[in-house]
Amino acid sequence: MDGFVETLLTYKAIVIGVWLAVFFIGERVTPSAEVPLDRSGKIGRLISNAGLFGANTILSLIMVVPFSLWAASVGPEWRAEHAPWWGGIGGLMIDLLLLDFMIYWWHRLNHVSQFLWRFHEIHHLDATLDSTTAVRFHFGEVAMSAVVRGAYIIALDIPIESVLIFEVQVLLAAIFNHSNIKLPRGLERVLGWVVVTPAIHWIHHHAIRRDTDSNYGNLFSFWDRLFGSFSPTRRTPDMKIGVEREPEKPTLRLFVRPFESR
Repeated sequence: MDGFVETLLTYKAIVIGVWLAVFFIGERVTPSAEVPLDRSGKIGRLISNAGLFGANTILSLIMVVPFSLWAASVGPEWRAEHAPWWGGIGGLMIDLLLLDFMIYWWHRLNHVSQFLWRFHEIHHLDATLDSTTAVRFHFGEVAMSAVVRGAYIIALDIPIESVLIFEVQVLLAAIFNHSNIKLPRGLERVLGWVVVTPAIHWIHHHAIRRDTDSNYGNLFSFWDRLFGSFSPTRRTPDMKIGVEREPEKPTLRLFVRPFESR
């Protein structure tokens, strides 16, 4: 197990970096929405997104990954005794499904709770949607998410292999569904019945609150259909992205905005 964990941690950054580069280039070569990707200030927004991503990368190394490793190691270990069938590839698939289910509800709670929304709003304030938006989160949200996920990992006795694979999958899926890359319409429609596609997630970033409060899924799109949060709105090229009645903020302001009085 130790060798697997070390290998996954070693290549995690490489896999995610290559995946992000592919979509970053692809959405500029064949964009889906014919809108200027720099309308909020090309250099400014990329600096903001890179700054937030950098802060979260540091936080991940010193808190998120160690906490996840700890949570996976201190679980009650009830699976071996009461659910011996919950292992192998089948067990991994169940773990990924359960973790994605948790992310759906945690994401939804971030929109319902005014306190959590203060932090999650930083992600939505990006007035242009592309692959870099997928790594734009306030460090406060990342820390709270790690704690909630840790409690979930302990309760379900989820092994570290499943946790690390899920963390990679979360970023790969987020980069894909935040991207502005053009997909064949038929392919995107078929994929949309199972996974969250750019067309589905684009609605979640529409600067109209009723659409922002919908389409919460990260990997699987059927959670929104099952729990009544799937939006019937269709993506259009001129759809305004961001937060309703709130403009994009300067880079440094994004770090302190959750703590400002309103």
